[in-house]
Amino acid sequence: MTNNDIFKKLRVALQLRDDQIVEILQLVDFRMSKGELGNFFRDEKHPKYMECGDQVLRNFLNGLVVYLRGTKESPKVPMEVLATHKKQEIKTDKPKVTEKPKPKKKVFVEKKKPVVQAVKFKNGKKKND
Repeated sequence: MTNNDIFKKLRVALQLRDDQIVEILQLVDFRMSKGELGNFFRDEKHPKYMECGDQVLRNFLNGLVVYLRGTKESPKVPMEVLATHKKQEIKTDKPKVTEKPKPKKKVFVEKKKPVVQAVKFKNGKKKND
């Protein structure tokens, strides 16, 4: 099992989005963009696939410990962190339901009489009616 597989499985198990993973990495002063992160989660055959190094996985795991447990000065309960994480996800996943604007009533306007009337041409050709 590669580091990429471990990283993917942790991401799915903890239901983390890319922006949350970036925040977790910043807790241990490790900077990484969403684009770089996306390269770890690609298929191995993809041209932009990147191997997840030991340093990246190590920093993610250390950041995850700080994210879930907190620091010595301000400890957290991991289950409460995950519970609030799920509540936030539920709130953000559902789009806000707003009332649809009522369609405007159509006002029927009488058809105007055409200015030009039908013209009859007498050019000698007979129509087959």
